[in-house]
Amino acid sequence: MSTPTATFKTLDDLESDQRVLVRLDLNSPIEDGEPQDNRRFERHAETVRELADAGHRVVLLAHQGRPGRDDFVSLAGHADILASHVGRDVGFVADTYGDDAIDAIEALEPGEILLLENTRMCDDELPEEDPEVKAETEFVQSLALHFDAYVNDAYSAAHRSHASLVGFPQVLPAYAGRVMQTEYEANTAIAEKEFDGQVTMAVGGTKATDVIDVMNNLGDKVDDFLLGGIAGELFLRAAGHPVGFDLDPEQDLYDTQWEQNHELVEEMLAERGEQITLATDLAYEAEGERAEVDVDEIEEKDVSFLDVGTDTAEGYADVVRDSEAVFVKGALGVFEDERFSVGTVTVLEAIAETDCFSVVGGGDTSRAIGMYGMDEADFDHVSIAGGAYIRALTGQPLAGVEALKEQ
Repeated sequence: MSTPTATFKTLDDLESDQRVLVRLDLNSPIEDGEPQDNRRFERHAETVRELADAGHRVVLLAHQGRPGRDDFVSLAGHADILASHVGRDVGFVADTYGDDAIDAIEALEPGEILLLENTRMCDDELPEEDPEVKAETEFVQSLALHFDAYVNDAYSAAHRSHASLVGFPQVLPAYAGRVMQTEYEANTAIAEKEFDGQVTMAVGGTKATDVIDVMNNLGDKVDDFLLGGIAGELFLRAAGHPVGFDLDPEQDLYDTQWEQNHELVEEMLAERGEQITLATDLAYEAEGERAEVDVDEIEEKDVSFLDVGTDTAEGYADVVRDSEAVFVKGALGVFEDERFSVGTVTVLEAIAETDCFSVVGGGDTSRAIGMYGMDEADFDHVSIAGGAYIRALTGQPLAGVEALKEQ
């Protein structure tokens, strides 16, 4: 198989002794006003450590939450978490491009690291606008004067056209950080690599439109789509089974999606039926335990289905073992509940023990790897991106990546 051609400059191209502005994505769950450690800190720490060890003066930008929401807080706590992963002190200033920030930036010595305040506390950061517009903002124009280079490591936010993501590449030499580089290469691999053997994609999650878009974009690259989750149940409904609708009118998981997409789902089954594998059994809760039923035996839906069945999971695992490449987008069930983790975990374990090229991503799916005792090293890439991963799979451009490509 071939490797995607580099489309942007990376840290390997960065000259020595630079004052570098680095965009990270440290957006985290907030509990009692404090950020919680997560895999993003660990991943981004690699880029930050490499830059600091090389003697650059490293200044970091990141966002947290959105204005008006409970998770819209300062980044002061984020600096401490990041420092624990980098193995160096990470200074913090409660300012982004005012006098306090500029003074702190100018005072940096080689190898020192400084985190600026939440970018979304700047009026210029939002909303999404063209890069040329963002480049003219006071935020970008004022801050860029004090830097030699810009590094974007925030792949998981790269689908946003915000000032800190697309404005600075217009006015500074711009480079991809290690997270940006590895995420881009892995998440575009399904479209850009050439595989000699079978290519399989396990597709789950909650949105039928995501599944349809992925199939439309990658139908010529993928030999077998293994379906699960809410999207998989909607496909079962299109195949004539009495599932894929809401039992509780207050819980709109299926019906609106069906009304909006059933013709597209039916067309997809008609056009790509040989590439689509649907669940043959489903799991549900009965008296507090996991119970299963064959799809062909369902006469009417009177329970909520929370996972693909064991037979389906084992069948999917067999397909994985015969594959040269496997990509995962979305969970096959409610894996956070161990009773309904069988589908997701069985497929992930099969990937881990198979000598195939593998990429796992899509929302929180990758969390199942650590949650159920698997080793990330057994996968070629575990993405920390959600929306950006979906856009990559569906062929949509990412504004932050396009800004780097234009260098």
